[in-house]
This record gives sequence, structure tokens and C-alpha cells, in this order.
Amino acid sequence: MKRALLVIDVQNEYFTGKLPITYPSGSLDNILQVMNVANEQGIPVIIVRHTQPPENSAIFKKGSPEWELHPEITKRPYDLLIEKSLPGSFTETELEAWLKPGV
Repeated sequence: MKRALLVIDVQNEYFTGKLPITYPSGSLDNILQVMNVANEQGIPVIIVRHTQPPENSAIFKKGSPEWELHPEITKRPYDLLIEKSLPGSFTETELEAWLKPGV
């Protein structure tokens, strides 16, 4: 595999939660457009979702509406969903192993 699209932390927390993103404008539309192109061209799409430890966290609490992926993301096909609890998408996840089979 030479290419993959990583869609990282596109969760409701950034849209309807405590951490709204306002800049750059149109970022969600850009993400959706890139996901569409990746799917059309057969490029694997990997979704990364953040869960904030500890369990009593005020943000990214597992199972909360804000923790959920944005609904427009879930409408599009993807190849893998990675759950992470640290800032890095590769740290303590299966992402590297998935990208490099046989590692």
C-alpha cells in the first residue's frame, strides 16, 4: 500500500461540544470531499476517533454524543476505525501494523 487517507478526530466535540472549531471555515466540507475522492480512487480511508481518559472526562467521553463521529463522516465508507486515547494516532494503536502488513 502506497497511500491511505487518515481522517483524524472528526467528532461532534468539535462541532456541537465544548471545543468548537471555527477556522478554517469549510474544513468539514473539505474533509468530506477528500473522503469522496479517496473512495472513488480506491484509496483506503482510515478513521481515527479520540477517547479522553479518564472515564470522567468532560470532553471526548466514550459513549457521549460529543465523542461520536460527525454524522457526515459515518455516512461515507471507510476501511478501518482506530480508537486512540493519546494525542498520536500511532501511539498504542494498531494503525502502523495495518498500514505495514507483516510488521
